[in-house]
Amino acid sequence: MNHGENNITVVDEEGNEQLCEVLFTFDSEEFGKSYVLYYPVGADENDDEDIEIHASAFSPSEDNQDGELMPIESDEEWDLIEEMLNTFLEEEEEN
Repeated sequence: MNHGENNITVVDEEGNEQLCEVLFTFDSEEFGKSYVLYYPVGADENDDEDIEIHASAFSPSEDNQDGELMPIESDEEWDLIEEMLNTFLEEEEEN
């Protein structure tokens, strides 16, 4: 995973690289992990479609230049992420 300004490059199971824009990141003390929510660059340019937002746990490298994305494994983590996303989207609508 590479960090640009707000972009990361995500490699899928087939080895295809996709440039994604970071929506936001947050840390969870409960799970002792950091999480990143992101979507494919350009997805927000098409107003007709809902943007598919992806989420992963990540562990930053020691120099914070890049890190490793990891799948989210539990329903409890998904519930937390959904709650954080809903809060984030509500705040965005208010602005």
